[in-house]
Amino acid sequence: MPTLVLVRHGQSQWNLENRFTGWVDVPLSPQGEEEAARAGGLLATYHFDLAFTSALQRAQNTLRIMLRVMGNEELPVIANEALNERMYGMLQGLNKAETAERYGDEQVLIWRRSYDVAPPDGESLKDTAARVIPYVKQEIFPLLRAGKNVLVAAHGNSLRALVMQLEGMSPAEILQFEIPTAVPRVYTLTEDLVVQDARFLSHER
Repeated sequence: MPTLVLVRHGQSQWNLENRFTGWVDVPLSPQGEEEAARAGGLLATYHFDLAFTSALQRAQNTLRIMLRVMGNEELPVIANEALNERMYGMLQGLNKAETAERYGDEQVLIWRRSYDVAPPDGESLKDTAARVIPYVKQEIFPLLRAGKNVLVAAHGNSLRALVMQLEGMSPAEILQFEIPTAVPRVYTLTEDLVVQDARFLSHER
């Protein structure tokens, strides 16, 4: 049975600074690099045939560090902006606490946690899913059906969209589903892509 592993990038510099990041191409923080290395250690015994990541350096560098720790730097990697984080529009670069003071806690919560409400000039989670899922169905699902093992390093919301598809979650359920930074989520699938097992790998330690 094929294995699919999803990894949210390690802490970025703007995660550290509590800023909305979205499509801004910020680097990993030193802690984020350490998190990526730990994730690579957790995956050291896994075999992968191919890896996918976004067009943003925090996801790409998380993957690069993981593969180095795994001793698998020759693994083919495909990067595509379809796997980018949710685009936060005018909120990008703003401190989250200061944004709440300016617009109110309730409005910011709606922008952050509503499934189909987007911030100005940005994307909702529904919009993010509308670009993630067709790409995954076209590029990743056929590999899994062929029995290949796939590693995906991406972002909290692009991975939420994929988790929602795989696990059949409702919009309300996926909004409550937290994906920690650099903690691998491992799926064992049938060749028809039915989830047989899903778990965060760090829980095994």
